[in-house]
Amino acid sequence: MTWVERSSPSFRARFDERDADDAAAVLEQLEQAREDFAGRFPRTPKEITAIIHDSEVALALAAPYLPLARAVTAPAGRRYLAGWFGASELHVLAPRLLARRASAVPGSRELLMLAPRALYAAVVVGANNPELPPPFRPASFMRYLRWAWLAQGAAQYLSGQVPHLRPAIARRLHEGPRPDFPPGMRDAALLGGTVFDLLAREEGGAAAVGLACRPLHPDGAEAALVKAFGGRDTAHTAAAWRAHLERLGSA
Repeated sequence: MTWVERSSPSFRARFDERDADDAAAVLEQLEQAREDFAGRFPRTPKEITAIIHDSEVALALAAPYLPLARAVTAPAGRRYLAGWFGASELHVLAPRLLARRASAVPGSRELLMLAPRALYAAVVVGANNPELPPPFRPASFMRYLRWAWLAQGAAQYLSGQVPHLRPAIARRLHEGPRPDFPPGMRDAALLGGTVFDLLAREEGGAAAVGLACRPLHPDGAEAALVKAFGGRDTAHTAAAWRAHLERLGSA
């Protein structure tokens, strides 16, 4: 493989020469994401390199935490874990491989094509939340998994992936047991963003950003959600979320 590099004002891309056109599109997507996030977050990191991998094996070797994250994710959400992030690098499959990874379900391809934006959103959340990675270390990775609904959900919501999840949500609601609220580790990659989507609808976008940036509540997820939803009892928020899932799945 012959690595080629290209730069934009805030990012760099490293890629195989056959992916040159796609790399330009990835850089454009990342620049747009940084512009979108700049007015919402105090810190929007730049000088980040997007490494665009030409195989699943190369991605897994470069991002050893990714196979572990996939292993604890339900099969319906695994295909959407198509990259990984660090403080200075994003690792993602080449767009041609993202398209191949998509299922026949409507929205799957569109969701995967937003993977670079979602990875950068995760970097932004980590840069503004002192308790979430990057950097990834064993302790921060375990914290990331315990709060996967928040970490993955914030990135999913901020990247605009939630509207493309509607068919996958419908399938999840019909094929498995009732999901927990907030979504457990296995469901976070598929349903985490819907918690933020509901919060933004009910309390505004600033509340969603606040939940993403606020230090993790010492009393756990339930206490964090009570605070985010204006003090409302978790049982009522859970009922509202389940109704929201039904609306998304039936749209």
